[in-house]
Amino acid sequence: MVTTERLYSGMQPSADSLQAGNYIGALLPWRRMQAEYDAFFSVVDLHAITVPQDPAELREKTRRTAAQYIAAGIEPSKSTLYVQSHVKAHTELAWILSTITGFGEAGRMTQFKDKSQRFGESATSVGLFTYPVLMAADILLYQTDVVPVGDDQKQHVELTRDLAERFNARFGKTFVVPKPVIAAEAARIYDLQNPTSKMSKSAESHAGVLWLLDDVSVTAKKIMRAVTDSDGVVRYDREAKPGVANLMTIYGALTGSTHAAIEDEFAGRGYGDFKKAVRDAVVAEFEPVRAKALELLDDPAELDRVLAVNAGKAEEVAERTLTDVRDRIGLLRRG
Repeated sequence: MVTTERLYSGMQPSADSLQAGNYIGALLPWRRMQAEYDAFFSVVDLHAITVPQDPAELREKTRRTAAQYIAAGIEPSKSTLYVQSHVKAHTELAWILSTITGFGEAGRMTQFKDKSQRFGESATSVGLFTYPVLMAADILLYQTDVVPVGDDQKQHVELTRDLAERFNARFGKTFVVPKPVIAAEAARIYDLQNPTSKMSKSAESHAGVLWLLDDVSVTAKKIMRAVTDSDGVVRYDREAKPGVANLMTIYGALTGSTHAAIEDEFAGRGYGDFKKAVRDAVVAEFEPVRAKALELLDDPAELDRVLAVNAGKAEEVAERTLTDVRDRIGLLRRG
């Protein structure tokens, strides 16, 4: 049953295909949550341009990401699914919030520190520095109650809460102060070849990444070649058996089985049988999603129409918030 509470979340269009970690860690929970909340889901393309992008590729990746949202069960008739840059209020509110954000608190954001150290000062943009302020605008525009995020984004939601409370204290009650919902450990998916690192589009090798839009034969081979250990026992132990634990997490997420049930199911059976079961579960889950996404991408005009309709719905909510913000901070209305 849908509550009156509002939910907001989004992902960057930073790859041609989403991967298993995106699907299990974000899309599956989103699909459940859209039945419980007034849900807003965005393809956050403005966040993607904090690092260099090829323009044509960015447009294509944005469509492909939106198509995969829909194919995975995010229904535009139930949720407001739109492209971030289609709602101009995001950037205007981000600028306003940046004027109440301390330079020091923005500089303390862990992701910025990590990326700026990795890329070097000359390759680090001001946009990357203010990324968390734009994320705060994304959330606060929609008077969001609940924000599902991973551990790596929790700090950004805490900054959002701080900015909402600061604005409310200075200018009067304007924003809902959102609550983060942190993804469970069970939703964290690791690289099949390096199971101590999260599965990621930025992995040095894609041999351990399960892409949602890969051909099923490629997906099947990657699972059968996944790193395990010499123990031969299907048992969940994240520290001692990271490869097996990762495959158990994937299998459990797609079948609804607990770790204990998986251990019982494969007691006395080798890793070969276990990997085949994981393979079959992943292929059964991914193939209809892949087929639907490719079907949507075959008609980009219709996909663009759906996104435009939803952007209009998002814009109505966002503009109400932004009008209130402008009035409260003293900006003169246009006559």
